[in-house]
Amino acid sequence: MTASDLEVLVEQCGLGLDAELVLLVRLQGIVARQHETIRIGDIAGLQRETDQRDALTSELTATERQVRPAYERLTRGPAAASRPKGFDHAVALRLTFERMVNEILDIDRDSIRALEQIIVARRTAAQAAEQAETTLAAYGRVVAPPPTATLVNRRG
Repeated sequence: MTASDLEVLVEQCGLGLDAELVLLVRLQGIVARQHETIRIGDIAGLQRETDQRDALTSELTATERQVRPAYERLTRGPAAASRPKGFDHAVALRLTFERMVNEILDIDRDSIRALEQIIVARRTAAQAAEQAETTLAAYGRVVAPPPTATLVNRRG
């Protein structure tokens, strides 16, 4: 690989990694908003944030598919041994990405636990409402029994 090939590779990798950084920062914002919508129980808001997250994640994945080959060529083999200008920056960015992704996954785990708690609370509330309805129906039968045929026959 020539010095000019290496410069082009570093530039491609740098531009792609910068684009990924922008996308990851945006993704962190969406993940934080998702977590907040779960915390306050805003299911409609959660769906909006999820739709935005899906679109952004698709964009991030497409960008990664373009960047990965350049990054791997840069960090493996002879290119890595020569450590061209921009190499250390690319490696540092990749480590930052890994940290950011791990932070996002941690927030997702917290969000999933919060959603599970919401589901349990709603099931409990639904069961309580069903039990209250059954109890009220039984009470209604005792307090106001349905008219019987003998009652009607005596008056008629």
